[in-house]
Amino acid sequence: MFLTIVINIDPNLFQIGPLLITWHGVFSVLGILAAARLGLWLLGKDNIDVSRGPDGVTWMVLLGLVGARGLYVWENFKLFSRQLLHIFYITEGGISQWGGLFGAILGAYVWARRAHFSFWKVIDAGGPAAMIGLAVGRIGDVINGEHHGTPTNQPWGVEYVNPSTLGHQRLKAKLPDGVAGLIYLGLYGVGRFWLSYFRTDPAILYGLRQAQVASLLMSVVAAVAIPILIRLARAPRPAVTAAPMESIQPEAVAVSTEPVEVTQQADGESGRLRRRRRRRRKAAESARAIEPTEPNEPNEPAEAFEPEEAQAT
Repeated sequence: MFLTIVINIDPNLFQIGPLLITWHGVFSVLGILAAARLGLWLLGKDNIDVSRGPDGVTWMVLLGLVGARGLYVWENFKLFSRQLLHIFYITEGGISQWGGLFGAILGAYVWARRAHFSFWKVIDAGGPAAMIGLAVGRIGDVINGEHHGTPTNQPWGVEYVNPSTLGHQRLKAKLPDGVAGLIYLGLYGVGRFWLSYFRTDPAILYGLRQAQVASLLMSVVAAVAIPILIRLARAPRPAVTAAPMESIQPEAVAVSTEPVEVTQQADGESGRLRRRRRRRRKAAESARAIEPTEPNEPNEPAEAFEPEEAQAT
């Protein structure tokens, strides 16, 4: 057709021994790097110390890979039931985007607990970071020819002709921590749920595809958590501590006056003691003033002293 998009790009770049380098893998790595760079930048703008950012990226990437592979294996377990070791052959392909997101969220939680800062701030930064990472990673999906939709006669269809193609400003300023990120993830879940109806993936639960189940779960979590976070942020906090302080004030005043009364009483007693000491001191001084007149009367001590000298001689 006239407007049909024709993609004729070999999805395989080159091979080094058993390691096959594909466009899908390259853009997946670029998507992770873009998400990590944007996420750490947003955290830094939110006054979070990102000096140990590589630790957080490592946690999110590792658990994200485990989640992405684990959800894919669960969805397609029939392919691995007779060859369980192939579960670990990641180079053969097979990852789930929602599994990667859930694993990355778990890694973000572990990092936030270890680094002692708010997990919801990571969610705020992770929302737009995940969107840019998914957008970059999807370029590799398009080149790789993954996620085919149902056949269409519309002019915006995509046609793959290469034989190697696989045939099958932030709202943060106005919202509490975590809400902006949940809005990103919730809206993405709604859009992904709708788009999955046009794909040929098999249904796994009540006629829903795996991506639809994960999208529905993410949207429900966002719809429940967002009003809770807003309500907690708007709850009045200072009024709870004001009442006890007022009730304590009379007791504090009564207690604080007791030391004053004791001090005044002690000051009165010490005043009386000082006055007594002054009287005794004056009496002693007057007594000393009288004593020198006694030896000047008869010279009895001298007469009494002479016989003693005579006897000694």
